[in-house]
Amino acid sequence: MKYESTRGSKNLQSSTTAIIRGIAEDKGLYVPASIPRLPLTIDKMKGMTYQQIAYQVLHTYFDEYTDEEMQKCIDGAYDSKFEAESVVPVIKAGKAWFLELYHGKTAAFKDMALSILPYLMTTACKKEGEQSKICILTATSGDTGKAALEGFADVEGTEIIVFYPKNGVSQVQERQMVSQEGANTHVYAIEGNFDDAQTGVKKIFADSDFAEKLSKMGIKLSSANSINIGRLVPQVAYYVYSYVSLVEKGVLNDGDAMNVVVPTGNFGNILAAYMAGKMGINIGKLICASNENKVLTDFLNTGVYDARRDFHLTNSPSMDILISSNLERLLYLLSDRDGGAVSEWMQQLDSQKVYEVSEKVKDGLKDFYGGFCTESETLDAIGKMWKQEGYLMDTHTAVAYKVYEDYLAATGDDTPTVIASTASAYKFAESVASALGLDENKVRVLSGVSDGVTGFDYVKALEKETSVRVPSGLKNLEEKPVLHKGVCTKENMSDVVLEALK
Repeated sequence: MKYESTRGSKNLQSSTTAIIRGIAEDKGLYVPASIPRLPLTIDKMKGMTYQQIAYQVLHTYFDEYTDEEMQKCIDGAYDSKFEAESVVPVIKAGKAWFLELYHGKTAAFKDMALSILPYLMTTACKKEGEQSKICILTATSGDTGKAALEGFADVEGTEIIVFYPKNGVSQVQERQMVSQEGANTHVYAIEGNFDDAQTGVKKIFADSDFAEKLSKMGIKLSSANSINIGRLVPQVAYYVYSYVSLVEKGVLNDGDAMNVVVPTGNFGNILAAYMAGKMGINIGKLICASNENKVLTDFLNTGVYDARRDFHLTNSPSMDILISSNLERLLYLLSDRDGGAVSEWMQQLDSQKVYEVSEKVKDGLKDFYGGFCTESETLDAIGKMWKQEGYLMDTHTAVAYKVYEDYLAATGDDTPTVIASTASAYKFAESVASALGLDENKVRVLSGVSDGVTGFDYVKALEKETSVRVPSGLKNLEEKPVLHKGVCTKENMSDVVLEALK
């Protein structure tokens, strides 16, 4: 399997090189030269564990890894650090099935890919004879940062630097990151929003002079964001697994369609579902759920990507994004791999913040449905699901569920549907508690505090109110010391990177 750039470079790369580099030399993103078919039939995957299905899917894309190397990557990633025995439970609640992706160490879906990326990366380095230290440079809207830090902490031959938007993540998310241990970990708050952080990281990757400086230090940059193909492909596995699970439960017959709803910011998670469909899983409609930063909703409905709009800080902060990086990969695939067109659209996005895709791409977008959800609708969805079903959703999953309800009302399409449940409710405890009617006074009583209430008190209060277990990675988080206190502007991110790597 070879990998090519979305922006037209003719230099095909091995999977190991693509994983190490993260971004192609023409600044495009790597995609497989052809999307492989499923290596096994659904019938043969029935009864398989998550680890066994993930092995089959990943090994199909990354076939340069030996059987033994891939098995070690799988075994190292999906072990007892996941608190659910099945790794990814598929739970019925309300009108849909919830694919619970948050039972890993950091209580968010990013663990599914970032638990295995360090193994894929270090194995790739050994296979390629890479002597440079690899610096993982990542911007996060909340969850990627902690999951990447957890995955790469003290991994030999690596450094990891994470930038997150100051005041743009929840208190729980921030403490998860700034309390991260590991001699090779570096965390900085950026004075700006996620798009500022992501744009800054992309500029660093695109700076050849900066790369030369790092090369003299014996360092190469790579990424843990979903722009790295080694981050994206592991996400394909859980959509294959969810389909097999619904067949096993008798909800689907082999070959029936399954709809998928994904709360979407950077477009990687829903792109993985699209790729699962192209591998042979019968995906019906891909339902893209946005919050009030609804640039993707508007794009899917019009074919015009217009980031010239106000940026909203919402109660689903991991989706507070106006520049969705992974959309570039979808545009490439839908345009019949027209790298020139994709490059032109991305240049227009950089210079004008707006572009319109071709009629061919617009036609391909018909597989998708775009909808959005307001903050108040998000809270209403959480409260209603808890009251009626006893099922506790985080704010991002609630956005997905509300958009799914809107889709049902608009279409009447009762195809069995899987919703990507992307985080534990406790990561956004303030908002979830509010949705359940817990005001500050109730939280104070339930958490046993007499003074000001923190995000950590909301975690305690929510557990007492619901009896839903707090993930072990979030327990007593407030007692962990702050180890990373750096703050920077978007203009001096490259200086901060050099300082961290000295």
